[in-house]
Amino acid sequence: MSKWYGYYRPDGQVGARNYLLILSATIYANSVVERVANTIEGAIPITHHLGRCQTKSDLKMTFDVLCGMAKNPNVGGVVIVDHFREELCNIDDMAHEISKSGKPVETVNIRAAGGAINATTEAIRKAMYLARELSTYKREEADMSQFLFGLNCGTSDTTSGIASNPALGLCSDRIIREGGRSILAEFPELMGAEPWLTSRAVNKEVADKIEKMIKEYEERILATGEDIRGSQPTGDNIAGGLSTIEEKSLGGAKKSGSAPIQDVVFYAETPGKEPGVYLMYTPGHGSESITGIAAAGAQVLVFSTGGGHTIANPIMPTIKITGNKKSWEKMQDTVDLDLSGILEGTLTLEEAGDLIYNEVREVLSGKLTKSEILKERTGFAIHRIGLSI
Repeated sequence: MSKWYGYYRPDGQVGARNYLLILSATIYANSVVERVANTIEGAIPITHHLGRCQTKSDLKMTFDVLCGMAKNPNVGGVVIVDHFREELCNIDDMAHEISKSGKPVETVNIRAAGGAINATTEAIRKAMYLARELSTYKREEADMSQFLFGLNCGTSDTTSGIASNPALGLCSDRIIREGGRSILAEFPELMGAEPWLTSRAVNKEVADKIEKMIKEYEERILATGEDIRGSQPTGDNIAGGLSTIEEKSLGGAKKSGSAPIQDVVFYAETPGKEPGVYLMYTPGHGSESITGIAAAGAQVLVFSTGGGHTIANPIMPTIKITGNKKSWEKMQDTVDLDLSGILEGTLTLEEAGDLIYNEVREVLSGKLTKSEILKERTGFAIHRIGLSI
């Protein structure tokens, strides 16, 4: 059984990183958050454009995502910054929810502190002492049953569905055989793959749920006046040789391998404990999709890309892989693994799956991805249901 080395949290989860999170509760606290994170070594800022004037369902989603990011095992401590008090998404409730994980949580309110400068000073001081405490934490041995694996893809082309995605599926299968769990997201891009996905469901209830929720996602899109079967595949997919959403979906779903599908969870919801694949109800938009996966607790994500992609989540190391030789040559500073040998006949799918698996295990234990080294944090965006009010 393979091992990896991570940071144990009070709730029993194990992190691949030991981040101090500087978390903005609202758009109006973003500047303070960025100043604090720029000052504190190793701190990660989470900023966003949301706050008040959302529907209640969107306020709950914002609350769940922000708390989920803080509760992700890769985070060791949190400083939350707010500007006044946002109804249904305020720092008192957020701190209460995050503290259930047992992590240290500090809060700073800009108005209560006496303005932006005082709030920045207060937050820096609180962050400094948390950073000192986190610096004493040590990595310890963990196994794959303590790993929640994120799967996503983007800028897909003809190489994705026949090379990098099936290889990623073999990696996912191996992790699940060792007791781990995987998340497959991007519901609009599972349309057409329903029969294959439902055939892997652990029971009829889960199979029905898969069909119902993929259909529901398409109906939500149609209600806006958009027909996904006209807008997908996207322009970069078509340039890469994909012709229909069904073709894109069948290639994309290959990321999940052949393991049993245990359940379907909502956006940012933490899956159950049984080893297997969990489908997550997210859009195909990459930043929103991987944000949901990170907020659910995944420690590492592999992003399969045919044409090359710069996406990376701020707290969930994002390993990018490609089966396209040209994309590897053009995006070598961005993409982590070259799997083009699959199509050139120099690498079997099984060997490629092992390469991904070994890379995942090393990243879990501390090896930096290229996007981490470059501080690329392009993959954070909170999904929304309704309109701004």
